[in-house]
Amino acid sequence: MKRTLIQGGRIVDPKQGIDRISNLLIENNRIRAVTDEAPEADEVIDASGKIVCPGFIDMHMHEDELEPGGNKIKESMSVSALKMGVTTDVAGNCGDNVCDPDRFLDMADRDGVPVNVAMLAGHTYLRNRNGRKDKYRPIGEADIRAMTEECRKYLDAGCIGVSFGVKYVPGTTWNEMYSLARLCAGDQKIVASHVRQDVDGVFQAADELAELGREAGVRVQFSHIGSMGAYGQMETLLQNVEEYRMQGVDMMCDCYPYTAFSTEIGATTYDPGFLDRYKADYGDILIVNGKYEGQRCTEAIYEDLRRNAPDTSTIGYFMKEDDIERALVSPLVMIGSDGVRTDGLGHPRASGTFPRFISDYIRPGKVTLLDGVRKMTTMAADRLHLSNKGNFITGSDADVVVFDLDKTEDKATYENGQIPPTGIEQVLIGGQRALEDGIVVNKRLGRAVRR
Repeated sequence: MKRTLIQGGRIVDPKQGIDRISNLLIENNRIRAVTDEAPEADEVIDASGKIVCPGFIDMHMHEDELEPGGNKIKESMSVSALKMGVTTDVAGNCGDNVCDPDRFLDMADRDGVPVNVAMLAGHTYLRNRNGRKDKYRPIGEADIRAMTEECRKYLDAGCIGVSFGVKYVPGTTWNEMYSLARLCAGDQKIVASHVRQDVDGVFQAADELAELGREAGVRVQFSHIGSMGAYGQMETLLQNVEEYRMQGVDMMCDCYPYTAFSTEIGATTYDPGFLDRYKADYGDILIVNGKYEGQRCTEAIYEDLRRNAPDTSTIGYFMKEDDIERALVSPLVMIGSDGVRTDGLGHPRASGTFPRFISDYIRPGKVTLLDGVRKMTTMAADRLHLSNKGNFITGSDADVVVFDLDKTEDKATYENGQIPPTGIEQVLIGGQRALEDGIVVNKRLGRAVRR
């Protein structure tokens, strides 16, 4: 039996209301105790002057791609997640999966991955699998039945819920959404959605998600609320979410601390009329890859890429800082990176979301340390009913991060989104060191998280 003692750190566990200088004792892969004693241990980690808290849980991720051949998970975003203190990712968001989600979980268990991964079954993936790739057209009842049966299989295999990306698939009907969402009722599963519209259309879109939660009897997650409503709508939008909750709809939200979003040029986000909707110019868009990599968009570039290279990644600098702040300090909102990895140019959120939240929100006191850690850990664990994660209760998984509150900084940029942060010093997954002094030392400790 291996015993590890993390000694002398400021232990922060929002679940138990702990915020004090103490020691954390781990036995094998489980939390043994938060203790003021100094019991004997096989390994002692000095955390003096550091914060010791449960490993961060990224409520909104997009899983790594597969290696050529499709039989192994490619390690990219999950390594970046580990470097910023994440120990569990929630993947399969916005309706997308890179392969059958049950197979992805099986590969994670077989090979080990950089961080633990929970998986949502994606509606768009199911729709495409059943031969209906026209995102603007509704599908028939027979297709919906086929999707429903396939989705049920994935949920039975341990997926934690269903995700939708209806903004990207406007042909999605209410019956499609309801048929999949109701599979999550009564089984502690969740429905997460990139809602149907942003900017001023976000209010009607939020109403639709609330109605889905009410009619299907499921908990619903408003995905990346910042990129949907940080254009002057956030104050009212959060008030509406609170009203839904008062009416009995269990809705919560996630957000990342940046004022730019990332998506493909061919996405419905950039359908004609988007400049007026966002009150923006073509030059507010950065081309991330392809033949125009590194250039600001023009009308000619837009027309060329929409026609000939719609999968080209972009970054849109459209969101308002004060709206992002309103979201991130709200008790309704937890942290989710919406991480998507691209080589070279790309959004820094996959490498810097949690460090940026620490440096820009916790350190200056916009949120307290206890509440900030709650947003990065306990809120997501409670939301997903993962009672053995996001806390230091005896018997819980020993997923731990040790960070320096004064030195934690997001170093990633839009020019290089892969630069790791500073200040994240130690990460343990299942009681074993995955990151030591900011260096990855074990990329095989993560496993599938199933419910």
